[in-house]
Formats: sequence, structure tokens, C-alpha cells
Amino acid sequence: MRIRAATGADADALWAILEPIVRAGETFAVSRDISRDDALAWWRAPGQEVFVAEIDGGILGTYFIHPNQLGPGSHVSNCGYATAPSASGRGIARAMCAHSLEHARARGYRAMQFNIVVSTNAPAVHLWTSMGFRTLCRVPGAFHHPVHGFVDTLVMFREI
Repeated sequence: MRIRAATGADADALWAILEPIVRAGETFAVSRDISRDDALAWWRAPGQEVFVAEIDGGILGTYFIHPNQLGPGSHVSNCGYATAPSASGRGIARAMCAHSLEHARARGYRAMQFNIVVSTNAPAVHLWTSMGFRTLCRVPGAFHHPVHGFVDTLVMFREI
């Protein structure tokens, strides 16, 4: 697996990964009917670094990293991760998380915080916990899940 900085030429691959995830509406706090252009603008927003995970030339995952807050809170990073549904369970998210932690450390961040981890996303909660993140708090009913209704979200944190 190779993890590299995303380029403009990766837009179609990014959308192929993001579209089924945003349409399902189970993990990201974005509108399920977001347009391709708006989704890509959100994922590649100014100030975010975007990476892709490739295997044999195919892009199977992507993540972004940016400061969690401005100014005095900018020493804490924040990331969003997406793995192609067809590639689930192949260690791509784990590899991207490990890469993001190394990248964050190299950029001088002191910690990483995930602001909205949907509590019903058991694979993500398990993965982040196994990567050393701890749950700081549970926000009751903060996410409107299309199947389960209003579910809790977790704020997860790790020093780096």
C-alpha cells in the first residue's frame, strides 16, 4: 500500500469513495444529497491536506488532516477518513490512521481529536480505540442516523 498526497487528478477516485458513504448517511455529518462538487470541496477544503491510499494503482481510501481549531487550539489535529466500501476490512483505514499520526507528528501537532464519531459505527470506534484514542465524552443524540434515528456521537482524542 502506498499513501500519498492527493492531486487534482484524483477527483473521480475521491468521489467514487465518498459518494456511497455520504449517500448512506451513517457516518459523516454532511447532507446525504450533497453534490459531487460540494462533497469534493468539503473534503478538499482550504487548509486541509488530503491523502489517498493506493494498492496496485487503485485508490481505495482517502483522509484529510487539518488543525482542529484556530489559533491557540491549532496544535491539535483533526482528520476524516473514508475507505471504499469494497475495500472494507483490508487494513486501509488502520494504515491511513497510522500515516496520519506520523504526518501530524511531523507537522508539529501534539494531539489528534475526532469531534464526531458516530456511536453506531462500531468498526470505527474499535479501530480508533485500538490505535490509542480514548473517548472523552458522549454527546447524546447528536447524529440523526437514517436507520437508528438520533444516536450518540463520541469525541475521541489521542496525544501524539
